[in-house]
Amino acid sequence: MALSNHDAVLFPGSHKLKTAAEDFSVVPPFEIRSGAEQRVPFLFNSPHSGRYYPDRFLAMARLDRNAIRRSEDCYVEELFGGAVALGAPMLAANFPRAYLDVNREPWELDPRMFAEPVPSFCNIRSARVAGGLGTVPKLVGEGLDIYSGRLPLAEAVARIETVYKPYHETLKRLLTKTHARFGYAVLIDCHSMPASIRVGDNGVRPDFIVGDRFGISATAALTETAIGLLTGMGYTVAHNKPYAGGFITEHYGRPARHLHALQIEVNRGLYMNERTFQKSAGFDALADDLARFSADLMAMPDHHFIDLPLAAE
Repeated sequence: MALSNHDAVLFPGSHKLKTAAEDFSVVPPFEIRSGAEQRVPFLFNSPHSGRYYPDRFLAMARLDRNAIRRSEDCYVEELFGGAVALGAPMLAANFPRAYLDVNREPWELDPRMFAEPVPSFCNIRSARVAGGLGTVPKLVGEGLDIYSGRLPLAEAVARIETVYKPYHETLKRLLTKTHARFGYAVLIDCHSMPASIRVGDNGVRPDFIVGDRFGISATAALTETAIGLLTGMGYTVAHNKPYAGGFITEHYGRPARHLHALQIEVNRGLYMNERTFQKSAGFDALADDLARFSADLMAMPDHHFIDLPLAAE
């Protein structure tokens, strides 16, 4: 699960790395929420729900405080917060997705965003970069440009070196510790999606989308159980389309090594007003359902995660 380790000194202006560190000198960029003891081999992750927008970042952006939040997975760490009381740690971002997207490769950069050329090892041709949603995003929401002009390349380097890499180092450490203690680890990557999302020929609006990278990132039993639990609660659930899981699910899901990763997308229309960013009357009921869902998922027998065929990866 090693990430690329390119040295910041290769970049123009890399001496300015402290700028991103200063953005989170008061509020930490991310935090681990946990009880006194981890009691289950599950780890929850909320990489897109951060809502601390540094003043320096807002000064760089052309969008106002509301518009810039359109890519935010609002309150997802709260919705899944019941898992912490059940003995599962949660890694939660405080930095916003518009600032940095840790569900991307570390150097998935759009060269059109920066004043200097990006290094040759950057992935500049991914579909996510083309869509304006690289590691340092160009857009939020429905195609709104975050910046009015090009950024110094050192700005991207600073965010990656001082926030992205420590985030993934922490996630890897939590997974490694979980695996060592229980013999396997299950990562539940928690997200939300716009209420406008439709799937299938009939344009059905799913309440949830469960993604396992088309069977690659997790044992089928985990996926099937997750879908079954949610549909049993009366929710409409889609599988892998249009969201099969991003970099985190793909990178950390290694079933043959007893590492399983599942992405869960929640429809924002279930719990919030997308225009005002306010919680709706359905928030508490949904959080209760997700606590029950988490408990039932974490009650799955160990053999579903360990006794796997050799071709599982």
